[in-house]
Amino acid sequence: MLRLAFVLSLLFFNLFACKGGYDSCKLKIINSKAIENSTLSIVVAKDKRLIYSKFPPSAKILKHDIFLNLYLIEAKDSFKHPFTINNHLAMGVASVDAKSAIEGKITKRQEGLNNFATFSKKTQTPALLLNSCCNLEGIVTDRGIIEKIYLERFLSSNSSDYGDVGIRVSDIKSVVTIDKIDPFYKANPFKEGDIIVSLDGKKVYNSATFIRQILFSKIGASKSIKIKRGKNLHEFRVNVSKRYGGGYLSDTFLERKGIYFSPNLIITEIRDSFDGYGLKVGDRLIQVNGKKVGSTTDIAAYINDFNYTVSLLFFREGFEFFVNIKGEIEKKGAWEEVNSSAN
Repeated sequence: MLRLAFVLSLLFFNLFACKGGYDSCKLKIINSKAIENSTLSIVVAKDKRLIYSKFPPSAKILKHDIFLNLYLIEAKDSFKHPFTINNHLAMGVASVDAKSAIEGKITKRQEGLNNFATFSKKTQTPALLLNSCCNLEGIVTDRGIIEKIYLERFLSSNSSDYGDVGIRVSDIKSVVTIDKIDPFYKANPFKEGDIIVSLDGKKVYNSATFIRQILFSKIGASKSIKIKRGKNLHEFRVNVSKRYGGGYLSDTFLERKGIYFSPNLIITEIRDSFDGYGLKVGDRLIQVNGKKVGSTTDIAAYINDFNYTVSLLFFREGFEFFVNIKGEIEKKGAWEEVNSSAN
């Protein structure tokens, strides 16, 4: 009986919210305390909140996505009408906070962990991306919009890990093109400039969908990826490994080796897997393979220019020193070419 009453009250509230439009959504944000300073604290169940924050919340953390700064926490306070994720096509959306609702549309979809979605209007941050019934379409951050499919995956999955096949791609002249190669992904069969044709036999149309399918794949799963290289088609079967960088973490490929950087190229973390190279937190990277670097994007770009060894030049307390790391590109056995033909 109580459960029926709760369902009816939730239905009534949602109908009221749809009727009241974005004004009702602003009221719901205020009453649920969904936005506090630069933190989003969104009620997603009676006793759980989805947190977006650059700092760990002072609550019992049930789950944490280190790439997107997402937390699921146990909430002591209760709110009867949680925000639900809209699983249908939205007729309209708005970036909503306690004071305003800016209606618009997503103009570019989220491309994995590094490129969040963009909105047609200038928005306040942080905010909730909602439809007129106050259902979640995403969250608005200072780096763009984290779309609902990533939020839903975080809330429903038992793991916060993401998949990786040792490449980064982008849409170039309407085709999905590999623009960076991870030299530490064992036996990486791909090359810069390869065009992604299909994934598991299904045609690939855009990088946003392709990246998401790889990220959401189970670690250890086998994937068949067909590429076009020059005039030839090649099909490789590769195993999905764990993703180590991206989002709010650096994504230089050195993360697979256990080293993380700040935006100004200072080492922020060194994991045990990188022990033995003599590096320390606070060391600053100044060159990769003989080229000066000014951003983490430079590292990922220049790290591909190597002869089976990546040469890194660091600066520490007035001294410069080299660290050389062997890649994995030439080791065999971790992938299989299942088809090759002239186009």
